[in-house]
Amino acid sequence: MSSSAFIVMGVDPGLAHTGWGIVEQLGSRRRALAYGCVATTPDEAIADRLRRIHDEISAVIRRYHPVELGIEAVYFGSNAKSALATGEARGAALVAAACQQIQVGEYSPTQIKQLIVGTGTATKEQVQYMVKAMLGLDHTPTPDHAADALAVAICHAQLRRLAYDRIAQR
Repeated sequence: MSSSAFIVMGVDPGLAHTGWGIVEQLGSRRRALAYGCVATTPDEAIADRLRRIHDEISAVIRRYHPVELGIEAVYFGSNAKSALATGEARGAALVAAACQQIQVGEYSPTQIKQLIVGTGTATKEQVQYMVKAMLGLDHTPTPDHAADALAVAICHAQLRRLAYDRIAQR
């Protein structure tokens, strides 16, 4: 695997903004192929918002053919209503992956920050800076939900590569 390329999709779920990012991994090198954000508004019915997230994530999967998808786990902080909405958006993205038979890896915000920056308490700006550096971009990906999704994709690709390398060494 270390000499063959593979494509991974990262998803940063949210009901108002679901970020997505596509990363190609070739050995220890990686590059961003595309990134974006599915935006919905509170004046839309919840079912319509979830359908849009599902449909747009499905379209990205069909276009870029990722072999796997990494998704951020829901953080249950003090705002249960926000966590529930994020979980619903996450579910729409997971169904999109399942419908196209894509394996999914789930990562906590702390795990992603640890892998990308080296500390689980990194700031959003530190994560964005490292995503830019790790992908060799000349700009910080925007919106920040897309940058977060690229971080999830990098996290998943790196852990996938390390797991394969361990297996190959046996």
